[in-house]
Amino acid sequence: MDLTQYVSSLRHELAVAAEAGGDDARALAERLTAPLESAVWLVMLDALSTAAAEISRDLAPGSVDLRLRGREPTFVVTPPTADPAFTEPAVPASVPGSADEEGATARISFRLTEHLKSRIEDAAGQAGLSVNAWLVRAATSALESGDPGSGPSRRVPWGGQRYTGWVS
Repeated sequence: MDLTQYVSSLRHELAVAAEAGGDDARALAERLTAPLESAVWLVMLDALSTAAAEISRDLAPGSVDLRLRGREPTFVVTPPTADPAFTEPAVPASVPGSADEEGATARISFRLTEHLKSRIEDAAGQAGLSVNAWLVRAATSALESGDPGSGPSRRVPWGGQRYTGWVS
């Protein structure tokens, strides 16, 4: 998506509005336009990101992600599956233990409290991941922590963990 046309349109509208104030106002508008351009870009990107998050909430289990390449934002749409009860969302290739690494994916169901479910959804949203991808990463991290026999009573520290890499 090319945002240049929107920034140019805003610059033009500012110039038109400044014309009503005379030469001093026009000169001030010209001096303010260049410094404000970066702020305008950031505000537009923030608005697009918020819109993508809102659409993703309504589209669940599908999603809309905003990606930035250079200065150009693009939307990546993952449509919801035809019947989410019988299909599993794809596991990102960068997740250790994913289908690319160990073969076919499997489906698992488990019960948890509404409170825990809400916390998981919040954590996944903050990490920019689907709940499925977040749970796969959490389970993989717990199993690869060097103490696989500790069982369910072992507490996994969630704060401060970071994941980096490329997902295609």
